[in-house]
Amino acid sequence: MTTRDDLLALTPDALAALSNRGLVKRAAREAEAAPPRIEVGADGTVSGEFPDGPVARLPAGGLDRGVCTCGASGVCRHVLGLVLAYQRGAAQLTAPEGGAAGEEPAPRAGGDEVAAHAGGVPEREAAQGFVAWSPGAFTDAMLEERIGVRLLNAARRVFRAGYVARVHRPSLADPVPRVELATATVRFLVPHDLGFVHTDAAAGARDDVLALAVWAFRAADEGAADEGAADEGAADEGAADEGAAAGAGSVDDNAATDVQVEVGGTAGDATLDGGADAALEAAVGLADDVLLGGAVQLGGGVDAAVARVRQGLDRAGLRWPLLAVVELAEQLAAYRGRSTRYRAEDVAGLVAELHARHRAVRNNGGSPRARVLGTEEAAETPMRRARLDALGCRVWSGAGDPGQEERRGVDVFFAHADSATVLVLRREWETDEDGPALGRRRVGGASLAQLAAGNVVTESAVRSASRRVRLAQSRVAKTTVTASAGRWEGLPGVLVVRDLRALAADLDRLPPRVVRPRVEAELVRVVAVAEVREIWYSPGAQRLAAVFADEQGATATITATHHPAAPGALDAIAGTLRDGAVRFVSGSVRRAGGGVVVEPLAFAVEGGVVVPDLAGAGNGPAVVGGGPAGDAVDGALGLLAEVPHRGLTHLPGAFRDRLAGAADDLAREGLPRAAGAVLAFRDGLGPDPGAAAVTAWVDAYLRLLVTAELR
Repeated sequence: MTTRDDLLALTPDALAALSNRGLVKRAAREAEAAPPRIEVGADGTVSGEFPDGPVARLPAGGLDRGVCTCGASGVCRHVLGLVLAYQRGAAQLTAPEGGAAGEEPAPRAGGDEVAAHAGGVPEREAAQGFVAWSPGAFTDAMLEERIGVRLLNAARRVFRAGYVARVHRPSLADPVPRVELATATVRFLVPHDLGFVHTDAAAGARDDVLALAVWAFRAADEGAADEGAADEGAADEGAADEGAAAGAGSVDDNAATDVQVEVGGTAGDATLDGGADAALEAAVGLADDVLLGGAVQLGGGVDAAVARVRQGLDRAGLRWPLLAVVELAEQLAAYRGRSTRYRAEDVAGLVAELHARHRAVRNNGGSPRARVLGTEEAAETPMRRARLDALGCRVWSGAGDPGQEERRGVDVFFAHADSATVLVLRREWETDEDGPALGRRRVGGASLAQLAAGNVVTESAVRSASRRVRLAQSRVAKTTVTASAGRWEGLPGVLVVRDLRALAADLDRLPPRVVRPRVEAELVRVVAVAEVREIWYSPGAQRLAAVFADEQGATATITATHHPAAPGALDAIAGTLRDGAVRFVSGSVRRAGGGVVVEPLAFAVEGGVVVPDLAGAGNGPAVVGGGPAGDAVDGALGLLAEVPHRGLTHLPGAFRDRLAGAADDLAREGLPRAAGAVLAFRDGLGPDPGAAAVTAWVDAYLRLLVTAELR
């Protein structure tokens, strides 16, 4: 009797991803109460006749090939019930007439052929059925059979242009391999089988992403082989396939489970075309003007130069430098307007970021320029029916156009379990309303406050390359919002942090923040809180901080700074942490000060979710003082941040002595290279500082930034 290993490998979560969770639950109840009579054909087709009459059939190749006499379109509850019943009674299946018990399984599309193609690498299987494998083993012939010639040719056009992907190899913690592309996430739910692949793109919208994901795995496998981390596997006999790699399909113990790759195009070529190169040079020139002249000295005359730089970056499609320039312009406008949003540290960070991105793509191809400059495709992709679990929101403000009001906006963060990613819904207005008032504004039939603390089920979501999501208006596609109970423990393991030491190790492996993609949700996580140990508030900095621990005793810091657009945020955070009922905190995670820092978006407490940025103002945090003293790295960063604030040509005479003192502090903390970089900048200062002084400042500031992230 033929055994359908593909159906046995399907988990309830995989079935839910391929259909929907409600339908799977209904199918499970009905199949248990009145199971169908199952037969398996010689070709592997599973058939089941249900007591109430419908007959479902499921040949090899995926759920979408199932048919049922009930008349429902797409995957119906009977097809799902057939799978569940087959899994329960696999050992007692009735062999059809003419079938023989113990018959060898029929080849699956991309199944046994792939297992052979992998070079005979033994699969490591844990008790829960974990299989180490690589989708890079699928050949182009298999892809063509699955998606057709037209879509494969469309994918080849994308390949020739080049694209960047993030590849997640299977692990015990996350056994499903997946690829994050610019506008879709692709998950391979069943080992060695192309019939059970899930994307968050709506059916028919971007079916070519299947080929792009396979080629991304091939590129990752090739990189691991080139580094000597994978010696097994043979070259694909179709070596002319795009991205074909020796050893694709083998997974070595030492291969990284999370890797970014540049696929196709001119991968590894650090050169830019003339327009993009000129636009990037102009952005760096603007940064140099700020560094030399200083934010204090620059007046409104810089606006014309900013506008030209923005236009050039926009035409060249360099999104990350463009966003940095936009923020830099907002900081300069905030200083001229004496706004509390101005921070010298932010100006310094943006100047350094523009230089860092410029250096990274000049580094002999050492950094994928699509990741560094944001040149990936900007198209939007409609999503299939999606459940989005809100993780809170961030209220922000920005400078309005000349003569207009200030801009205020809200970014709502959603965990999308099917793709194991975090998406962002952004809304902004020209207004001076604060968080509580903005929370009452409505989007798609629900208030922003409801969206930020709710569960959203929608058929009208559209996502972009930067993981923005919008809810399209539609009379047919429905969107429903229900209040969240804060049960975030059910989210995919890749989004939920239970081990802070492991999180710190993951953050250490990332590139420096100044050259990473400007995707705010990239490092948004849900972090389990076992104990809140200490809370303090610094009135001078208007900053609240708290130390918390995980179940193993490792600690991290929650930190939040007062923002006029969210007047009640610090009060809400302090009150929630003092109550001691916090189960999880969601927020953006990073390394700083020798540990992990979480900038909170929301807290899961018993019975619901607290969203600080939408809370009303209280009487101020009832905690004062305490907290760690500043260290040498923070002190040196603060000192160097004065340079773009004052200007290299306007530094006071005592500044050289202060730099020497900062270098001494760094040396005493065992950071001689950082100290040397600060001294090199000091020595480069003179009566008329120029390009050499600019380079020395960038060297010192970037070294201190990276040191602050990694120590």
